[in-house]
Amino acid sequence: MKFCKLFTRFCQSPIDYVTCKQSSTFRVNLTTMEGVITTISGLKRPIKNPEESHSPNKKKTNFVGLSPLKELTNVTTPTDRPFRVSIEGNIGAGKSTLIKYFQGMDGLETYAEPLEWWRNVDGHNLLELLYSDIHEWLKVFQSYVQFTRLKIQTTPPKDCNTRVQMFERSIQNNRFCFMEQAFANGYLHSADYTVLDQWYKWLRTNVDISLDLIVYLRSSPAVVYERMKARGRPEESGVSLEYLQQLHDSHEQWLMTDDERFNTIPVLVLDADKSLEEIKQQYKRNENKILGYEKKGGKNVDLKEIETVKKTLNL
Repeated sequence: MKFCKLFTRFCQSPIDYVTCKQSSTFRVNLTTMEGVITTISGLKRPIKNPEESHSPNKKKTNFVGLSPLKELTNVTTPTDRPFRVSIEGNIGAGKSTLIKYFQGMDGLETYAEPLEWWRNVDGHNLLELLYSDIHEWLKVFQSYVQFTRLKIQTTPPKDCNTRVQMFERSIQNNRFCFMEQAFANGYLHSADYTVLDQWYKWLRTNVDISLDLIVYLRSSPAVVYERMKARGRPEESGVSLEYLQQLHDSHEQWLMTDDERFNTIPVLVLDADKSLEEIKQQYKRNENKILGYEKKGGKNVDLKEIETVKKTLNL
């Protein structure tokens, strides 16, 4: 029961194995967990971690920093929408704290996780149902979470002056972290997994769910476990260190791998193991990157593509 509460509180929806036309270059900085992974068309990764396996799916377990930072200037945002940035990381990594830091800045809109939507679907509490029987309700929950993430991630800005939309987790996170983890742990049948995956692939092809930047609050499972216990949230009472380790591994495979099926979005990696004051200093140093001021510019959007999106979302 406790595990179910934990799983549902932080469950999210699908990701897919992207066939990428881009690749990235890495440099390793072993003195800090702060850095960037960037995807750039036409470039190869000439530098590899000497300790890593030759397997393309092997995550770089001892990478603690990636660069060069300057490659964020390759980001080009479509002209018909704001710069989109998602805040990703383990439970207790500080996602809400980062969003609060930036909240209220001119030209920025923030979007928290839609917990209340999950608790009331025409009177049905999907979280409560999931608590009662995870095997029975997980597929429905995952389907609805994917829908709500889509709804948030394609929300038009509330103000014509909005330049940045900041999301607490993303539909990509759902696909590559929580859905993968549910399937690997046996909570999601392979048929349900396949349907959700196909839905995600269709969305990716037909709807603009793209992100311009991911901020990864990279943390150690033991550190966030202690933080989680200290803050004492009731819904986190059943979260185990083992679960946090699994969730950490999911994020690492998604964001710290050089397997391009998982991610082609630039990633700003911040060290979330630091003290609150040190973490805020990282936010301050990287404000221009997080707010998209260092991106290349805008790219024109085909009007036919816009109409396709509007029809898809019934706008």
